[in-house]
Amino acid sequence: MKVLVAVERICLTGHIISLVFGLAGLLLVLPNPAFIAALPPIGQTLFGWSMTGGGVVYILLGAVAVALYAYRTLGWRNWLGFMVPAMVLSLGSELLGTSTGFPFGHYRYLSGLGYKIAGLVPFTIPLSWFYLGFSAYVLARAGLEAKGLKGWMKQAGAIAIGALLLTAWDFVLDPAMSQTPYPFWEFQDPGQFFGMPYRNLLGWFGTGTLFMLVSAFFWRKATIQLTRQQLKLPLVIYLVNFAFGAIITINQLDTRFWVPTLISIGLGVVPAVLLWWTAKPTVSDAYPISHLAPIQ
Repeated sequence: MKVLVAVERICLTGHIISLVFGLAGLLLVLPNPAFIAALPPIGQTLFGWSMTGGGVVYILLGAVAVALYAYRTLGWRNWLGFMVPAMVLSLGSELLGTSTGFPFGHYRYLSGLGYKIAGLVPFTIPLSWFYLGFSAYVLARAGLEAKGLKGWMKQAGAIAIGALLLTAWDFVLDPAMSQTPYPFWEFQDPGQFFGMPYRNLLGWFGTGTLFMLVSAFFWRKATIQLTRQQLKLPLVIYLVNFAFGAIITINQLDTRFWVPTLISIGLGVVPAVLLWWTAKPTVSDAYPISHLAPIQ
């Protein structure tokens, strides 16, 4: 188990470092071609690799960190009970969206996120749905359980709040990834909400709700009684990915985009922190040790 914890921390640290380097490249280096031209040949080669593969690396590291956390904390059945529905259903939704425009609106992926499944959806996209969706759902589920909610109220509340946290992230992610000078995807129809179609937001909420609903069925007998210390990784994953999108949006787009950023903070960041804070701070104050063993 110590080895898993070490690898998990290495992947989380690498995920954060990759996001920071990505920000530096997008906001500082790419807008200054003279700096790139002044690099020696090997420096230009390394920079080219970082720009073409950086998105793949940070998503892979985030997915591995969350997968190890889920396995270590909740057991392999609950890990796979969330990851498989999240990846399969999100991929299906993305393939449908890029083919027909439903449920997100008409859009297409550009380069920078890895090999495209069926020539449409980068293989990293379902991984990002998984690790952000898991982080949002676990924070919601653990927070509600700490408040004493049980039965269908806990299940429905965790799904609704988890899907809302996931959708709130998109308020800063989509502008950052589709409307800045170096986009990773583009909407083919201009959106009414700061360049995003309203149905894109509904598609995000619906897709998140769908795979969280299926996962909740597999988790129906699980008790996610985790302390603040144990919930740090999901919270950190959520906050650093929010910060990545928000910093790009605020720096690269005009002041109007403070509106979706503030909405994202209100619907995502604030509830995520409150849910984390709701959990007990230590094992002894929270639950018996037996409740904290991996759930099989």
